[in-house]
Amino acid sequence: MLVLVVLRPAARGSPRRQPRPGGLSRSHAAADTACKNQPLDLVFIIDSSRSVRPEEFEKVKIFLSKMIDTLDVGERTTRVAVMNYASTVKVEFPLRAYFDKASMKEAISHIEPLSAGTMTGLAIQTAMDEVFTEEMGTRPATFNIPKVVIVVTDGRPQDQVQDVAASARTAGIEIYAVGVDRADMQSLRIMASEPLDEHVFYVETYGVIEKLTSKFRETFCAVNVCALGTHDCEQVCVSNSGSYLCDCYEGYTLNPDKRTCSAVDMCAPGRHECDQICVSNNGSYVCECYEGYTLNPDKKTCSAKDMCAPGRHDCAQVCRSRDGSYSCDCYEGYTLNPDKKTCSAVDMCAPGRHDCEQVCVRDDLFYTCDCYQGYTLNPDKKTCSRAITSSLVTTEESCKCEAIAALQDSVTSRLEALSTK
Repeated sequence: MLVLVVLRPAARGSPRRQPRPGGLSRSHAAADTACKNQPLDLVFIIDSSRSVRPEEFEKVKIFLSKMIDTLDVGERTTRVAVMNYASTVKVEFPLRAYFDKASMKEAISHIEPLSAGTMTGLAIQTAMDEVFTEEMGTRPATFNIPKVVIVVTDGRPQDQVQDVAASARTAGIEIYAVGVDRADMQSLRIMASEPLDEHVFYVETYGVIEKLTSKFRETFCAVNVCALGTHDCEQVCVSNSGSYLCDCYEGYTLNPDKRTCSAVDMCAPGRHECDQICVSNNGSYVCECYEGYTLNPDKKTCSAKDMCAPGRHDCAQVCRSRDGSYSCDCYEGYTLNPDKKTCSAVDMCAPGRHDCEQVCVRDDLFYTCDCYQGYTLNPDKKTCSRAITSSLVTTEESCKCEAIAALQDSVTSRLEALSTK
């Protein structure tokens, strides 16, 4: 089924989901400033039988020219063909012939009436067989370009139009029927597409047929409500069939009111790629790191800081880095104070810390061993032995001892000499 008044959304990148329907606002003044028809393969089939007087046929040609003026014609937009029929059918120009308005209107000005009968069914069949073909300029079905026929007649068909028109509609051709003066309304209704009140038109004379131009303009053109600024979308307005839809920028989601938007929680699990901390930021997010870590240049991952670098810690002696944090320690001979930062010297002479047998003498961070009175320190510098005591001798007694020793030596020498004689 052809949807004639759909406008493609204005370009703003790729939509992440299908927008929802909104409201409608249309006026003729709006149509004059914001109207652009979608691409069509459009064929006019005009009756030039004997009942159509020459001056009336000229009115039909003016109607066609004015219709051309309302269309966005071109090779990639709307293509137009014109067929002329009576008892015979003539393709005045096919869809591939012209892609500009001036050439189309020039060709229309040279069309001559055929006179004779009114073979409307034959005209529609010829459109299917000879005009709506790729060789004659119809776009391939894969392009999804609507096929449209507008039949203008003032009489009753002299052939079987019902079956032919049904075949055309089944083939995807949408038919509009325009009756003038003596046209048979029942025949118009038989050939037109549903709904009939949107596809069957009637005017009393060819003198007022031009009035149908604005009617078809409304049919083939969609008011771009978004361009007019009459919508109530908070962020993005998308034109749709003369109406509009509201959408949201990336990072936002449409609220249930179909108009306003709320920021998506970009830090929800699975939405971000932060290594440690995700901070939501107005529909987007930024990554941060735990204390003791720093954000890498990729703005996603984190690396542990060297917390023991100068100026980063408050340890008095030794800083030990530990997975983004640190702990304090002390040099040998010192112990960490309860504040876990400063150090105090260890009492090396405290019980259990030294191996002196008797006396431990503290010497800064070290110690030496000593002994009680009457004991001497052994060579191992740890244990002690009792000291050896001797009597004291005076000088006089010492001299006597030396004299006695000398006398004894002299007597011994004489005795040895006498014994040898």
